[in-house]
Amino acid sequence: MIFIDACFGKKTPYTPVWMMRQAGRYLPEYMEVRAKAGDFLSLCKDPAKACEVTLQPVDILGVDAAILFSDILVVPLEMGMELQFLKGEGPVFSEPIKNQADLDKLSVEKAVANLEYVYETIRQIRGKLAADKALIGFCGAPWTLATYMIEGQGTKTYALVKKLIYSNPQFMHALLKKVTEVLKLYMEKQIQSGVNAVMIFDSWAAALEESAYFEFSWSYMKEISSYLKRKYPHIAVIMFPKGISGYLDKIDGEFDVFGVDWSTPIELAKAKLGSKYVLQGNMEPTRLYDKEAIKEGVERIVKVMGNNDRHIFNLGHGILPDIPVENAKYFIKLVQESTKR
Repeated sequence: MIFIDACFGKKTPYTPVWMMRQAGRYLPEYMEVRAKAGDFLSLCKDPAKACEVTLQPVDILGVDAAILFSDILVVPLEMGMELQFLKGEGPVFSEPIKNQADLDKLSVEKAVANLEYVYETIRQIRGKLAADKALIGFCGAPWTLATYMIEGQGTKTYALVKKLIYSNPQFMHALLKKVTEVLKLYMEKQIQSGVNAVMIFDSWAAALEESAYFEFSWSYMKEISSYLKRKYPHIAVIMFPKGISGYLDKIDGEFDVFGVDWSTPIELAKAKLGSKYVLQGNMEPTRLYDKEAIKEGVERIVKVMGNNDRHIFNLGHGILPDIPVENAKYFIKLVQESTKR
């Protein structure tokens, strides 16, 4: 598999490319399946439909890897929290975690068992996906999940969760440890079901100052990656903390690929981490609105990374819902053709 070879820094015929959120609203085919499913959570819980939308970008765009269609928040949902996706608001937990009693109600074992629909989706995808195409599984980082669980929804201030970090760090660590235990087992089940790589998304990494980041987020991501790499060394592990370009000097751990977000200069990531990890990223997603901007973005990243085997092309965050499909196809084909060895 070209993608897995690239994750391990092996020689590849060109730089493999895929996109975060590649199975999504910019594709009319996705919207058709979504309409049949009813709502977003119903789609996540329907293995046949989730399999179908996972495969769509592989068939339509020609990306080099498929990423499991699911959501990071199915984990707290199946731990016992009530989750809704509200139009215009996004995900909302009706009863956020406030204290130890709330935390005690959440079950590690129940979550791992209840996520069977994800494992079945993976089995179905792997059964239909071409043998030379990789399947990426994923989870949210414990810090990102804990933020949702405490705030109850997306936040711009992180006031509730950051208040806990400084006023009750013991409770915060108890929550993070419990979520980490679920994620270790959840990712292990994904691997056993057929994924070839796993990615840990820390969408809200940038909310924390440096010392807090390494204590309350990165340490738990490292714990998950070490657990997986020691048991499954053949599985590629990708870390994606968004917005921490100032902390790159202290990044370490047992993983293979570091995802570079669009706000982090690729030159900086290469200088700080390129000798230790394969880099993934990091084109600005809004460049996909214009073909000239795509060409310029691809050329700039190729110039920095060189035509080598230590890079995987991706956007620096998810593809936006109103990107023209034709432009997405152009991006994928341009990367594959312009990086031929």
